[in-house]
Amino acid sequence: MDLNFSFFFSNFPELTVTGLAFGAIYALIALGYTMVYGVLQLINFAHSEVFMYGTFAALWFTMATVGGGNPGGFQTLAILIGALLSAMAMSALIALILERVAYRPLIKRNAPRLIALISAIGASFVLAELMGLRDRVTGWVGLDDDLRDYVGRARINNSMPNIVDNKVLFSIGDADVRMVDVIVIVAAIVMMVAVDQFVRRSRLGRGIRATAQDPETAALMGVNSTRVIQLTFLLGGLMAGVAAFLYMLKIEVTKFDVGFLLGVKAFTAAVLGGIGNLRGALVGGLVLGVVENWGSAILGSEWRHVVAFVLLVVILLFRPTGILGESLGKART
Repeated sequence: MDLNFSFFFSNFPELTVTGLAFGAIYALIALGYTMVYGVLQLINFAHSEVFMYGTFAALWFTMATVGGGNPGGFQTLAILIGALLSAMAMSALIALILERVAYRPLIKRNAPRLIALISAIGASFVLAELMGLRDRVTGWVGLDDDLRDYVGRARINNSMPNIVDNKVLFSIGDADVRMVDVIVIVAAIVMMVAVDQFVRRSRLGRGIRATAQDPETAALMGVNSTRVIQLTFLLGGLMAGVAAFLYMLKIEVTKFDVGFLLGVKAFTAAVLGGIGNLRGALVGGLVLGVVENWGSAILGSEWRHVVAFVLLVVILLFRPTGILGESLGKART
C-alpha cells in the first residue's frame, strides 16, 4: 500500500472543504439516531430508509418540474425550495409511519429493547424493498405506464437533473470552493443550530429533554410521552429530509439501497460525537467527513470506509462516551 502524502498536502484545502460537505450530510442524518436514542434508548436502524425516501422525493419533484427545460434565476430557486420541502415532507411522513407501526405497539407493551431493534431492522428491509419494487407495485394498480419515468429503473441508479450551476465562489490557496459545497455546509449548520435551540428553549423541547432524562417523572408532571416520541421522530425525519436534499444536490444520484452505507456512517457519526447529544451529532459528522476524506487521499479511495470505522473504534477505546458525552436529557438550558 503506497501512502500518497504529496497528494494530500497539495490538495489539503479542497479535501477539507469536501470532507466538511459530506460530514454535514452525515450530521443531519445522525440527528435522527441521536434524538431517538436520547428519548427511547433505542437505535432506529430504519432511519437510513427515512433518508432514502427523501432522496427520491427530491428527485421526483425535480423531474416533474424541470422536464426537458433548463430553468434559471427565480425558477431554479423555486424548484430547489420545492425539492427541499418535498424531501422533508416525505422523510417526516415515513418517520411518523415508522413510529406508529414499528415502535408504538412495542412501547405500549413494554417490549424488550432487543425486540424493538429487530423491528427496526425488519422495517428497514421492508422500506428498502418497497422502493426497489416500486415498478411492480404500480403495475398491480395499472399505473406503471403513467409513472414510468418515476418507477422505472427501480433497482439501479436514478440521476437527478442538474439545475444548479456549481460555479467556483472563491479559492483557498490552490483549492476552488464551489457553490454546492458552501450550500451544503451552511444549510446543515443552520438546521442543526435551529433544532438545538428548539430543543433547548421551546416548551416542546423541554418536554423532549424531560422525557429523555426521566420518562416516569415527566409523565407525572403532565408530559405526554406519546406526543414527545412522535415529535422526536418528526424532527429526525425532517432533518433526514434536509440531508436527502443536500445529498442529491451534491451527488445527484440515488438508489433503493442508498441509505444503508450512509446510515451506518451517520450512526458512526452519532456515536463519535456522543450518541444522545445534538451538538455531538454535528461535531461527529464533520469530524468523520473530514478524516474520512483525508484518509482516502493518503491511503486511496478504496480505504475510505475503513478509515471511517477505524476512527470510530479509536474514539470508543479512548473516550467511550464520544467527543461530547453529555446526553440529550442532561442538555443545559
